[in-house]
Amino acid sequence: MLTETLRALRPAAVLLLLMTLVLGLLYPAAITGVAQVALPVQANGSLLSDVHGQPIGSALIAQNFTGPTYFHPRPSAAGKDGYDASASAATNLAPGSKDLRDAIAKRVSSARAEGMTGDLPADLVTTSASGLDPDLSPEAALLQAPRVAKARGLAVAKVKSLIEAQTDTPVLGIIGEPHVNVLLLNRQLATLSATTPGQ
Repeated sequence: MLTETLRALRPAAVLLLLMTLVLGLLYPAAITGVAQVALPVQANGSLLSDVHGQPIGSALIAQNFTGPTYFHPRPSAAGKDGYDASASAATNLAPGSKDLRDAIAKRVSSARAEGMTGDLPADLVTTSASGLDPDLSPEAALLQAPRVAKARGLAVAKVKSLIEAQTDTPVLGIIGEPHVNVLLLNRQLATLSATTPGQ
């Protein structure tokens, strides 16, 4: 009886070990190798470095820029103070929540205090599901252009043209929405300011 049971279990045990080897070791190693060859930047986290080669962040994770000279990212609820990559999360507040309404009203007031007029895009006043969305809609970036231009002594038209140049279009023209990566935009803005002061 025991021998028959062991004989019946042997194929299952062999299959378990084989699948563990193939799917747990060989397949991940193969995919990692292909990714390192075909898409090394993306495979290593889309990291960005400063002029000294030191990592300053990832193009995939939002950072909090607060000064008037920078474009501000989408609000974040990740972690205690937001933008915490180890605590990716949304607020999980219901649409009828008073806390949500109060948070949005506060963000709208801040946007108005910065000189933004008219309708505000939702991504300027609401958090994303991850709390770490690195992108803004072009409309949200363009509304910030006058503040940034004034703080840096640049022409508004030059800042707007930078936004347009940094805007990514939908994949194949249909997948996704136009968006601007805030970290990449602020990096280009720093270069623009350094090379063309007062313009």
